[in-house]
Amino acid sequence: MSKPDGFPYRFFPFHKSPEAPGPEPMLFAFRGRDMLVTEELKLPSVEQIDTHGFEAVRRQYLGELDGRHCYSAELPMDAKDTGGLRFANLHMLYGSLEDEVHAIAGRAVQIVEWDRTHQFCGGCAEPTVLSEMDRSRACPKCKIPMYPRLAPAMIVSVERGDEILLARSPHFPEGIMSVLAGFVEPGESAEDAVKREVYEETAIVVQNVQYFSSQAWPFPNSLMLGFRAEYASGEIAIDGEEIVAAQWFKASEMPHFFPGRVSISQWLIHDFLERNGITPPS
Repeated sequence: MSKPDGFPYRFFPFHKSPEAPGPEPMLFAFRGRDMLVTEELKLPSVEQIDTHGFEAVRRQYLGELDGRHCYSAELPMDAKDTGGLRFANLHMLYGSLEDEVHAIAGRAVQIVEWDRTHQFCGGCAEPTVLSEMDRSRACPKCKIPMYPRLAPAMIVSVERGDEILLARSPHFPEGIMSVLAGFVEPGESAEDAVKREVYEETAIVVQNVQYFSSQAWPFPNSLMLGFRAEYASGEIAIDGEEIVAAQWFKASEMPHFFPGRVSISQWLIHDFLERNGITPPS
């Protein structure tokens, strides 16, 4: 199946590879979770990749972008930088790749990892087979379909008038604060996860949880669901392990936070600042 006539978006995702790759196909090649790029951190052409002798362990079809077929490929773990091509983590490629291309790269790395880790059935160890109906692999004996993993996570700006609750993880660079986030647990709504995570991490009770936006976050396979919430009650208390600092900050007296506009945490903070009459840093 090719992109339907009249399809209104640039990228058409699909699972079944066409008979021919067509003109100028795009290949997202990975060694582990690092993608092969040029020295300028751009996507190399298929010809460049082939010229330098990279051989795919497995290859997957992703869909069609602006008339060009897109593929992902798993390269051997011993593949080396060579001839002006090198491997880079997707974090490094924000701003270097066009947004739509970076989004497809995020899709690609997750599909490569899923395909690599689902070659055999977890129940009976039978080799799995690729479905032609959808993006899944299945065991011929157990008949259980195995889809790419997706882990929903919530992220929230907790606000108290012109103040926002920011916290610091021990994994953050020194001095950086950000909004709160955490994974949704089985049986939970995203809104319930917001309330639980905020209370678990800071002892703050929130109300009026409102959806803000979402972002695919392939580190490794999250779907970030963004919310705004209002302070209801409580005093900040942290465990000193998962969260090492938390504090209310006025819009006019913000601490250092992650620069840029590439992640939903930044979008939430910028939105808070703009609603309080502050121009966010560029």
